[in-house]
Amino acid sequence: MHIVVTGGTGFIGRPLCASLTQEGHRVTILTRRKEEAQRSCGSTVMVVEWNGKEAGAWEHSLEGADAVISLAGAPIADARWTDARKRLLIESRVLTTRLLVEALSRRSSKPRTLISASGIGYYGASDDRVLDEGAARGQGFLADLCLQWEAEALRTAQFGMRVVIVRTGMVLEQDGGALPKMLLPFRLFAGGPIMPGTQWVSWIHRRDHIGLMQWLLATPSVSGPVNAVAPEAVTMHRFCEVLGGVLHRPSWLPVPGFALRVALGELGTLMTTGQRVRPAKALSGGYVFHYPTLEPALRAILTKG
Repeated sequence: MHIVVTGGTGFIGRPLCASLTQEGHRVTILTRRKEEAQRSCGSTVMVVEWNGKEAGAWEHSLEGADAVISLAGAPIADARWTDARKRLLIESRVLTTRLLVEALSRRSSKPRTLISASGIGYYGASDDRVLDEGAARGQGFLADLCLQWEAEALRTAQFGMRVVIVRTGMVLEQDGGALPKMLLPFRLFAGGPIMPGTQWVSWIHRRDHIGLMQWLLATPSVSGPVNAVAPEAVTMHRFCEVLGGVLHRPSWLPVPGFALRVALGELGTLMTTGQRVRPAKALSGGYVFHYPTLEPALRAILTKG
């Protein structure tokens, strides 16, 4: 297939594009950083420059493509949620997706599939309830952001395209995401759960996230929201206990929730609450997880080499 990817130079996008080319697909990356993308991705992909804000020559790369994967968006947890940061988070997702959809509407030969990123923040903070793809939207900034983001992507269904919304949990790998931030205190023998510790962590190994995206490309019967999480959600206390065990470090020093809220404001609330999410569509559709449980996933990541 010919697959066009936005966000193809990021934590998920770069290894995804590499995996797609290894599978024999032709990949075109739309990126703001063309030279960086050419250096990091090499000659195996085509790199087309866009700014994510304006129509332009980049639109021609969509003509005749088989699928589009939209991963663009500023990182959620990299900075305090000031008003300016919130605007960036919204614009880099909602407005960028709107621009992409408008470009797709003008194509005479449209892709069959749009796979668009979203997050399990759609469900808001929840208790012990198990949430599948049919669960209602929750409350809060992230839930509202995901609703707007998804609504833009879903407009492509009007053109006869299959739309898949990938609601992603905590993606685990060493070179990005939340895990590296958690490793340092554990390696200094000062690790422990973010309080209250009972909040649920719905996670996925990056290999499975990429595998799930490839499965979605090849499974035309699946559409709508799909939860990109492993079958085994765990509490924060359990996550840190397993992480400490894999690292041979104690998990004894809890991080007070109020301290995070003072330091990070509204973003701190994201870390003290959670969702117990189940990948119902992936499981019922036949996707087989490489890492359905946490300990083997962390061991695979942290004992490489």
